[in-house]
Amino acid sequence: MNNMIRKTSPFEILNHWVMAISFFILVISGFGFLFKIEMMNSIFGSFHQMRVIHNWTGVVFSASLFFSIFSYLMESLIFTGEDIIWLLKGGGYFSKRITVPPQGRLNAGQKGYYLFLLLTGIAISASGLIIWLMPGVRKWILLSHLIHNISFDLLLIAVPSHIYLATLANPGTFRIMVYGTVPLEWAKKRHAKWVQKMGV
Repeated sequence: MNNMIRKTSPFEILNHWVMAISFFILVISGFGFLFKIEMMNSIFGSFHQMRVIHNWTGVVFSASLFFSIFSYLMESLIFTGEDIIWLLKGGGYFSKRITVPPQGRLNAGQKGYYLFLLLTGIAISASGLIIWLMPGVRKWILLSHLIHNISFDLLLIAVPSHIYLATLANPGTFRIMVYGTVPLEWAKKRHAKWVQKMGV
C-alpha cells in the first residue's frame, strides 16, 4: 500500500463541503424563485420560503468563503516564474508529453481558481446582502442585481469546470476532499515542491 501524506486538514474538508453544498442550494433556490419554477416551489414549500432559505444559505456560503481565506489566500497570492510556466503549458492537461514545473501545495491553476472564487464570491455575497436588506434603495438594488447576476454566471461556468478538473481530468484529486490524504508518489508527481518542503 502506498505511503499516504496529509494534504488537507479536517477543517478544510468540512469547510469545502459546506461551501459546495450551500452553493448548489443557492443555485437551485435562486433559479426557483427568479423564474417561478413550480417544481421548486413544491420542494421548498412556497416561493417565500424558498427566498428565505436562499438568503440564509447565502449567509452560510459567505461564512464558509471567509474561513477559506485562512487556508488558501496567502499561498494563492504568491505566483512564481514556475507558476507562470505551468499556466502557459495548461498544467499539462492537454498533452501527456508536456512537462510542467514542480508545484507547491496548490498548483498555479488552483491558486488562480481560488482567487477567482474569492472575488466573485465576495461580489455575489455583498450584492445579495444589499438586495436582501436594502430593498428600498433603488440605485443600489439595480447595481446589486447586475453584480449578483454577472457573478452568478461566472461561477456557474467556473464551478463545473473545477469539479471536472478535480475528478475526471485529474484522477486522485477528489480523495483529498474526502480523506484529506493522497499517496506520496502521487504528491511527488504533482506537488513536488510541497513534498520537498515537508521533508518527506
